[in-house]
Amino acid sequence: MSGVLVVTGSSRGIGAACAKLGAAQGYKVCVNYSSSPDRAEAVLQEIKAAGGEAIAVGGDMGREADIVRLFETVDDALGPVTALINNAGIAGSIGRLEDIPEAEMAEVFRLNLIGPMLCSREAVKRMSTNRGGKGGAIVNISSAASRLGGANHYLHYAASKGGLDTFSVGLGLEVAEDGIRVVGLRPGVIDTEIHARLGLPDRIADLAPTVPLKRAGSVEEIAKAALWLLSDDASYITATNIDVAGGR
Repeated sequence: MSGVLVVTGSSRGIGAACAKLGAAQGYKVCVNYSSSPDRAEAVLQEIKAAGGEAIAVGGDMGREADIVRLFETVDDALGPVTALINNAGIAGSIGRLEDIPEAEMAEVFRLNLIGPMLCSREAVKRMSTNRGGKGGAIVNISSAASRLGGANHYLHYAASKGGLDTFSVGLGLEVAEDGIRVVGLRPGVIDTEIHARLGLPDRIADLAPTVPLKRAGSVEEIAKAALWLLSDDASYITATNIDVAGGR
């Protein structure tokens, strides 16, 4: 597999796993980070040590100027993007709706929905065969919370991911004739550090028994699904959302 892959929010967790697997499969990779340059550098060095080609580009993937700059940097250093994984996002704080301030709601939607829309806009400009591009694919990392609702914990997060699911379907329909596929990927209970950072270090252990497969998923399992969706093996899949959630 070859091409240029941008993975937003790829200094840790699912994003880092996607960046490393993409490089292993032959992509030239842009590792994006917002506030963890040291972790992004570690991902970059791991890719290079394995013989891959990659760059690290900082930027807030909820801000238009940073997004435009990232794609222009990729143009110059690696070539036009042919694959995009919109992974950057935040969960926000834990609480019921009446406890969530408007500013936090706006921030969650800015990063989880507006950001992927802007990143996809820049990717479509470069991928579209109707604009002289070679086509491509976009995978939007959503969440099973968009189906489950996030009640009592992540209601604003779940709502933002629901919007992302709708966007994946709509954009996929819009750009099908531009040679671009768009798929939403909804992870379920995944073993990452996000829950501990939010003050729920036992959440994975608590939720794992509720999964039909009786375990949490790994970031590597999500990365394998995302890279498969980008590949020609998934060439007839677009404008839909796929659950990678152990049956939950």
